[in-house]
Amino acid sequence: MDTGTLCLLFTLLAFQLPLSFSFLPGNETDRLSLLAIKDQIEHDPFGRLQSWNESSHFCHWLGVTCGRKHRRVVQLNFTVWELAGRLAPDIGNMSFLRVINLQNNSFRDRIPPELGLLFRLQMLRLRNNEFIGEIPVNISRCYNLQKLDVGNNNLTGKLPAEFGILSNLRVLTIHKNHLFGEIPSSLANISFLERISGDYNDFQGGIPERFGQLRRLKVFALGDNNLSGSIPSSMYNISSLTVIDVLLNRLRGSLPHNLGETLPNLEYLGLGGNQFTGLIPSSLSNVSNLYYFDIGVNKFAGRVPTFARQQNLRWLQVSENNLGNGEDDDLNFLYSLENNTVLEFLIITDNNFGGIMPQIVSNFSKKLGLMDFLGNQIRGIIPTEIGNLISLEHLVLGENHLTGSIPNSVGKLENLYELKLTGNELSGSIPSTLGNVTSLSKVYLDRNKLQGSIPPSLGDCRYLGELTLSENKLSGLIPKVVFGISSLTIYLGLSDNEFEGTLPSEVGQLEMLGGLDVSNNRLSGEIPASLGNCKSLESLYVQGNLFHGKLPDSLGSLRAVRYFNLSHNNFTGQVPEYLGHLRLLERLDLSFNDLEGEVPVQGVFENATAVSLAGNQKLCGGIPQLNLSRCPSSKPKSSSKVKLATAIACGLLGLMFIVSFAIFWWLRKRKTLAISRSSINIPFQQVTYQDLLKATAGFSEYNLIGTGSFARVYKGILGQYQTVVAVKVLNLLNKGASKSFMVECEALKNIRHRNLVKVITACSSVDFQGNDFKALVYEYMVNGSLEQWLHSIDKTVGMQERRSLNLIQKLSIAIDVASALDYLHHHCETPIVHCDLKPSNVMLDADMTARVGDFGLARFLHDTSTQVAPNSNQSSTGGIRGTIGYIAPEYGMRSEVTTYGDVYSYGIMLLELFTGKKPTNAMFNEELNLHNFVKGALPNRVEEIVDQEILEECQGPTVNALEKWKNDGNYKILECLIAILDIGVACSAEIPEGRMNISKVTVQLQKSRDILLRTGVHRRH
Repeated sequence: MDTGTLCLLFTLLAFQLPLSFSFLPGNETDRLSLLAIKDQIEHDPFGRLQSWNESSHFCHWLGVTCGRKHRRVVQLNFTVWELAGRLAPDIGNMSFLRVINLQNNSFRDRIPPELGLLFRLQMLRLRNNEFIGEIPVNISRCYNLQKLDVGNNNLTGKLPAEFGILSNLRVLTIHKNHLFGEIPSSLANISFLERISGDYNDFQGGIPERFGQLRRLKVFALGDNNLSGSIPSSMYNISSLTVIDVLLNRLRGSLPHNLGETLPNLEYLGLGGNQFTGLIPSSLSNVSNLYYFDIGVNKFAGRVPTFARQQNLRWLQVSENNLGNGEDDDLNFLYSLENNTVLEFLIITDNNFGGIMPQIVSNFSKKLGLMDFLGNQIRGIIPTEIGNLISLEHLVLGENHLTGSIPNSVGKLENLYELKLTGNELSGSIPSTLGNVTSLSKVYLDRNKLQGSIPPSLGDCRYLGELTLSENKLSGLIPKVVFGISSLTIYLGLSDNEFEGTLPSEVGQLEMLGGLDVSNNRLSGEIPASLGNCKSLESLYVQGNLFHGKLPDSLGSLRAVRYFNLSHNNFTGQVPEYLGHLRLLERLDLSFNDLEGEVPVQGVFENATAVSLAGNQKLCGGIPQLNLSRCPSSKPKSSSKVKLATAIACGLLGLMFIVSFAIFWWLRKRKTLAISRSSINIPFQQVTYQDLLKATAGFSEYNLIGTGSFARVYKGILGQYQTVVAVKVLNLLNKGASKSFMVECEALKNIRHRNLVKVITACSSVDFQGNDFKALVYEYMVNGSLEQWLHSIDKTVGMQERRSLNLIQKLSIAIDVASALDYLHHHCETPIVHCDLKPSNVMLDADMTARVGDFGLARFLHDTSTQVAPNSNQSSTGGIRGTIGYIAPEYGMRSEVTTYGDVYSYGIMLLELFTGKKPTNAMFNEELNLHNFVKGALPNRVEEIVDQEILEECQGPTVNALEKWKNDGNYKILECLIAILDIGVACSAEIPEGRMNISKVTVQLQKSRDILLRTGVHRRH
């Protein structure tokens, strides 16, 4: 054996790699390696690998490129083939490979360490797959490697320090993984390195001081990690840098005064969400190619430099710092933006800027979509020609010292979604032209000096969800058209004005309104009974008016109300009993009226600190802590004794009847499953079959709101308090229904979380024909299920037409469900696996908070080790059930139940939320599923898969909205959408251990929501 062969043998042994085809002729080795790669591919939707057969030479196979002379494979290119499977280790035998491009597929499992044998390899691109585990250290043996891209996978572990010996490496892309630990300082040895992209990981520690040695570095992107310390001063001398992105870390320090001189090529500077201090260098004005500047949420002080030379600037964000000194020249930098024709985002919120509002802002870029000056000390008037900014979606000038009137030209802002002028000194009337802006969703004009009446034209704003006009000098009658705006679902604030007349009965049309405040006006008359139709109200403030009469009984229907203030009016009569039955009521103020009689002792009245009754001299009774006089006894005590005796006698008689009934059926050998209270063990009031029969009008089809494998769900009104409930009646003829009932009882008896449907009680009895009867009673979810909002029209839950969810609502629902799973999996005494997560089992309450329900298939992980054993070959006891499309693939092979199965179902549901497509859509088949459909389009073809309503919401109807975002520089929205879909893909990975941890899902989605809220993207509805 010659010396060269011995060296190769020892090298292979050192890395513990197989020899496989080492001694075969080169061409044959390549052919067999390719066939081995094909053999590991399980999914080839386009049939690209069908050409890999004996009918042609392997150099002519699709995706394969050979060298001209030696006819050895030099390149493999499978990009966007939507392949699924594993990458065979035999790839390491093709020793002439220079390029491997497998991006945008569904390769899973670990990256084979055999890649380290490819010493000629120059490009390795594995982005957008499902690889798990650590990045193989052996790749450091690919000495000629120039581009390494493993971004957007599920890789864990540390970044190998051995990569520092890759002296030819130019591009290192590792973003959107789960990498942790410190950034290896050895990377500073790679003198040719031009790009480091490591966003969206969990890197910790500081940026290595030696990185200043990377003199060719152009892109340095490590945003959204946990980095601390400061940016090494030597890095500010790398003149080749075009991108510095360290957003959302914990970095500190200041910027050098000569930054604009040492970094003349800078195009992107993202420092937001850190702890930087000091001044913004004035030399920054020399950086002419700058298009993105974000230093928001830091501690910068002083002045903002001019941007006259930055004609490509599209994003300017300096919010939440200590900039400005309250002086007249603080806003001089705005004058330098007058000739900028591409600016889209201008955010200077929450600083100390003083001075006069520049009138030249009306001459800013026609592309400007967001102008946010909130929370400064700006004086002057709003420019009269503000209507020139035709693309403006968010005009936020609140919490300043602006005077004058609201210009009529705001009526020209046809794309305006949010108008926030709150907390200024504006006067004059509300312009009637505001009604021309039909896209308006949020209007905040409170805390000004506005006069006159509310213009009836506001009724034309058919997408208005929130209207706040409080603390002004508005007068006259409240126009009825305001109460006809059916889109008002969040808040209507009219308090502290001079409105007169009655509260129109049309207020009852706002059935989905969350908050109503008409306090401190001059309203009179009685409270309209129609107000009881507003069943979604959480806050109701009518204090400080001239209302009189008795409180209408219809207010007992306000089951969602938490804060209720009726004080300082002239209400008479008794305190209604129903106020004590409003279960969610936290604060009730009835003070300074003319109420009389006995005060209830239930509900909110049990807490003296939650109730205010002062100024009602005729009240009595209540709990002792209220310090009210005792009520005179209206009936002799003997009457109470008679009632008690009668109740006991009736109870005993009923008990005798039940016992006799049970004995009768036992003698007839009929099985009874009247489960005792101790076995159900749900600590709530008991209900009977008759109670539920009455509550649901005889289990009427009219009240049917859902059906499932084991049960039918009815809407009901239960008991003397008329509580609206959902009654789940088990179909005991279906095998497994009884077990499902017991499982759900067991699961629900000890769990409490805001994102889980609340069980009220359970019933296990017999019906009037002697048949077994079992039911669960839940809190009623007024907004139905997520399934109904996504895919159907369901009039039984109050949706007379299909209503859509906006981007923030969808993301909030996704966060709610992830929080519920995190609680079930990691914060219960015994972890619980739901086993049937899908949109129809996610309910939405009055404020659109998502709650997971239906635990009939739940499993308890008494042995918590099963959580981390997804590859177990043992069968699940009793089998596993679920819903096609959402069932984890390993369950089809009868693997043990684990929390990974819920994560898979969640991932599919997340993709469904943002694509609008069910996993059972007709377009999907054995070769294409929802997971692969999304993954194959990321990140460059998102517009092809994302729900069109989201595109229209964010950018308006357009042929290719996302392409427009790219061209216009609105990267944050695009990045967030991609990040959300990436999470869905990661959660629905085929291999259980490759799925994303649900705790991290919650954190990442919350970060995306925070970013989206900062950009101001919302649906106009």
